[in-house]
Amino acid sequence: MASSAVMTQETAPPEEPVVQALKVRGYWASVAYRLRYDPMTVAFGTIVLLIILAAIFAPMIAPFDPYKESIIGRLKPFGWRGHLLGTDELGRDMLSRLIYGARISLLMGVVPVVIATVIGGSLGVIGGFAGKRVNTAIMRTMDVFYAFPSVLLAVAIAGAMGGGIGNGMLALALVFTPAMCRVAETATAQVKNLDFVEAARATGAGTLTILRFHILGNVLGPVFIYASSLVSVGILLASGLSFLGLGVRPPVADWGLMLSTLRQSIYVNPLICALPGVAIFITSVSFNLVSDGIRAAMDVRM
Repeated sequence: MASSAVMTQETAPPEEPVVQALKVRGYWASVAYRLRYDPMTVAFGTIVLLIILAAIFAPMIAPFDPYKESIIGRLKPFGWRGHLLGTDELGRDMLSRLIYGARISLLMGVVPVVIATVIGGSLGVIGGFAGKRVNTAIMRTMDVFYAFPSVLLAVAIAGAMGGGIGNGMLALALVFTPAMCRVAETATAQVKNLDFVEAARATGAGTLTILRFHILGNVLGPVFIYASSLVSVGILLASGLSFLGLGVRPPVADWGLMLSTLRQSIYVNPLICALPGVAIFITSVSFNLVSDGIRAAMDVRM
């Protein structure tokens, strides 16, 4: 009997590494484990990290003053007098302006998502947990925003408020809040009737205790994943607002505004004019793929 037991253990199929990681490390450690061995997420996560670091340390790594103009240095090609990426229509160094532009683009892409996550997520949790009339009042109010395309709604709100960085971020936050509220409400409605929540109610746990220890822990995952995917959308919309003159005002370095001011010079030096668009594309795609990797890593099942 002992020998057969040993043979059974030896011939048993090995468990998958993810399942072993779950049993040994726990959920969040397993998420980190899967992210570490996902080459796509690691590669694009590195790009995102480099962009963030470049934005933070822009004054130290920018080779030139991004606002210094030069009449004789307008629209010069790559490498001209130390300007690795050439100069723009006013003779300003393109590399320095791209580095400084990452600050505004990331700020206008991340801050509205954070605001929408806090406000929309809170309303969604309240509506999903309370149900009935409270849910109806909150969700029907959010449905009003769905009657308008997100781009047009952002343009209309920013235009009505007069543009600018603050108004642009507020417009994007208002656009993202209904979608975030919907995600939080759906996740809360799915969790609130599960057995462990009913058991907590049976033991006499209060509403705040259930929300804090049982609901939020299961809702934050989907909300976080969706919020991470909205960052790339926020960067695109913020660049669009600046392109239309409803976001950042000149001479502030911003990728969308740079595209707008350079479009008249596209026939003179098209490569220089395309650089802000390339920066927007790489950043938004990187954030989007990192979000996909996080979603796949958090979808861990025993």
